[in-house]
Amino acid sequence: MFTGIVENIGNIKRIEKEQENLHITVSCDFAHELQVDQSVLHNGICLTVVSLEEGGYTVTAIKETIDVTSIGEWKVGQSVNLERAMLMNGRLDGHIVQGHVDHIATCVSIDEVGGSTYFGFEYKKTSQHVTIEKGSITIDGTSLTVVDSGINTFKVAIIPYTLEYTIFKDYHVGTIVNLEFDVVGKYVSKLMQVRELN
Repeated sequence: MFTGIVENIGNIKRIEKEQENLHITVSCDFAHELQVDQSVLHNGICLTVVSLEEGGYTVTAIKETIDVTSIGEWKVGQSVNLERAMLMNGRLDGHIVQGHVDHIATCVSIDEVGGSTYFGFEYKKTSQHVTIEKGSITIDGTSLTVVDSGINTFKVAIIPYTLEYTIFKDYHVGTIVNLEFDVVGKYVSKLMQVRELN
């Protein structure tokens, strides 16, 4: 379980393919505090630490993860948002994030407005996953509030602090991102579908 508050920006050191899996080695400031079997959120994807090295660690992504996230497009040298699993006695500063990516989306607009940066995104139309204005959305592991919601589009407003301390500063129109929709909204959507069948 995570909060969507980015803890550190990591850097991809190596990507090795083994059959259908990808072994990804990441360097970051808290690597020396990690242990094998711990969960770390990488751009919204929960991955398990499988080995450690000086200043870094390795995680493995299986085919299912590669098929539904942006991880197959990652490159050596790329920056990634990182967050370790939340402590049960800590503050939930963002919202409940599971680390299970629902969809990928494309950045379709970037606009500077009154000191903030508005990012627009578009994803494949689906009846299961929707956004609502002032609702929560996780983009590449960052907990954010929707400010403009459409059928399969939405915008978020990024304050300068978030822009500096996440990979949002690297985004451009066309950037592919990972989305995790609010877990409460997903349960409501599922209940509505079951109700329609009865």
